[in-house]
Amino acid sequence: MTTAPPPFQFPPTYSFPPFFTPQPNSATRTSQLQKWSALIQSWCRHHRTYRLTLSEAIESPLFYNAALRKRLSMKDARDVLDWMAKGEEDGGGGGQRAEWLDGSTKTVARIWWKRPEEWAGIVADWVENTGQKNVVLTVYELVEGEGTLSQEWHGMDTDVMLKCLNVLVKRGKAQVFGGEGQEGVKFF
Repeated sequence: MTTAPPPFQFPPTYSFPPFFTPQPNSATRTSQLQKWSALIQSWCRHHRTYRLTLSEAIESPLFYNAALRKRLSMKDARDVLDWMAKGEEDGGGGGQRAEWLDGSTKTVARIWWKRPEEWAGIVADWVENTGQKNVVLTVYELVEGEGTLSQEWHGMDTDVMLKCLNVLVKRGKAQVFGGEGQEGVKFF
């Protein structure tokens, strides 16, 4: 029997009505965007969600505070995710914590509550600590297998895992082979 996770704890700013209205002052707006980014990442981490569909998220407590009867509009939610998708070099401060999955339509975004490099480091540490070097595992085993039940990445989207594994490939620490849902990986 599994126990339900504790309810998500919203930050104090979530109860502040102006949080749901884009602020005109650029410094205040940047602070607001940083707080929205942190909230979205925390929400996704708590719910182990790797992608947000805006039409669903806009109706959820993430973007709608029922107690205040305040909601982030679709346009404003899209603006927050646009900001999150930008890196410092793009003139944004979002830290590339979001990635649009449907191009210019911008209705579905991947949320990087940990970046691929961070996940890669965690997976590499697990490989080292569990003696999985020179062992071939399927990607399915990594994300759904019994051996990873206690790992934070257990249940991760396969596409997210593959991006993380590609970081390890570039570092010379893994080789991914196969395809079409039958990917395997060998760690070095």
